[in-house]
Amino acid sequence: MVGAIELIGGLLFAIPKTRALGAIVILPIMVGIVLHNAVYMPEGLAIAGPLLLINLWMVVDNANKYKPMVS
Repeated sequence: MVGAIELIGGLLFAIPKTRALGAIVILPIMVGIVLHNAVYMPEGLAIAGPLLLINLWMVVDNANKYKPMVS
């Protein structure tokens, strides 16, 4: 199930028109990956950390598209 969500989120993230949706879909997965690496495999943070930052950058960059969902 998580793998399918990762795949769908990644595909959405790769398409410019659906990038905002893909960033939101993949964000909880990325947080889980970073936490897992921080606890069990700290050497993996060198890859997971920048990927999480890119994801957060996309979320912040598309913040105006999320406003209708929270207001």
